[in-house]
Amino acid sequence: MEANGLGRQNFPELKNDTFLRAAWGEETDYTPVWCMRQAGRYLPEFRETRAGQDFFSTCRSPEACCELTLQPLKRFPLDAAIIFSDILVVPQALGMEVTMVPGKGPSFPEPLREERDLERLRDPAAVAKELGYVFQAITLTRQQLAGRVPLIGFAGAPWTLMTYMVEGGSSSTMAQAKRWLYQRPQASHKLLGILTDALVPYLIGQVAAGAQALQLFESHAGHLGPELFGKFALPYIRDVAKRVKAGLQEAGLAPVPMIIFAKDGHFALEELAQAGYEVVGLDWTVAPKKARERVGKMVTLQGNLDPCALYASEEEIGRLVQQMLDEFGPQRYIANLGHGLYPDMDPEHVGAFVDAVHKHSRLLRQN
Repeated sequence: MEANGLGRQNFPELKNDTFLRAAWGEETDYTPVWCMRQAGRYLPEFRETRAGQDFFSTCRSPEACCELTLQPLKRFPLDAAIIFSDILVVPQALGMEVTMVPGKGPSFPEPLREERDLERLRDPAAVAKELGYVFQAITLTRQQLAGRVPLIGFAGAPWTLMTYMVEGGSSSTMAQAKRWLYQRPQASHKLLGILTDALVPYLIGQVAAGAQALQLFESHAGHLGPELFGKFALPYIRDVAKRVKAGLQEAGLAPVPMIIFAKDGHFALEELAQAGYEVVGLDWTVAPKKARERVGKMVTLQGNLDPCALYASEEEIGRLVQQMLDEFGPQRYIANLGHGLYPDMDPEHVGAFVDAVHKHSRLLRQN
């Protein structure tokens, strides 16, 4: 990893390591909290920074990414920052055109339609070079954070990336992507393999650039049942963790905790807990107590307040947080939402969520 000129920055010393300690399963004085999509459109300053700018141009500007990543930390005492980027920069780096259509979401003008379309994809080994702008954003942000909290890097998991590349955008059924799994299992494995080969150096590069934890988003796990998930998602999720860890060691980089978040993947909770990740993220459809029974004591859990709970009054948010913390228990736990923040949410209510976690988790430990 030295080759990309990143491997050995001197970053400011970390002052708040609560999130990392919880991720590694160590004792913490309170429950750390961050929010998926905490750098997002719900913040007026985010909308201002992004105004009139093409989404992916913003992703390609290290300065813009750094500013957007830091915005929520200026408002809330969050325990981690997550770099502002998008999971679809990986298909882009593989040579696919992706645009962000306002009000509609991502769009691929030329999705993968048949097996021979895989020949259009660039060599996955070249992807990390294409994504140097993400590494620059991470390094800049890590410096600007000045050791306040750890910085999380992330990527989309192979199956989730495949769904976008085949569907050409968002889909409520993923029928085209699943058609591939049933009709073209070989080609599907080939594509998932290409994506895995691209993701491994990309994630290692993020750590070399300064990321202190990594989250893999399997956002579309719920479209697969246990059988398809076990065949086309889980093996690649495992492979990413195994190869990233080996690669970090090879590059002489210190290990970082890894988080797997498979939305609606509750049917594979046990398998995910044994997939090589320190932390398993949960969505709001999973009961914390049951999840803890199923995964055992070996992993940290992250989640899982229904993001829509933030529409409730601040008082009600406090009550819901208290209930959630009681169920997860004080240790081996990172508080978060069960999905990302929505654009119409009130920042004050996000603040109420963060404060309630800190306050109640300290009280829990006193009793």
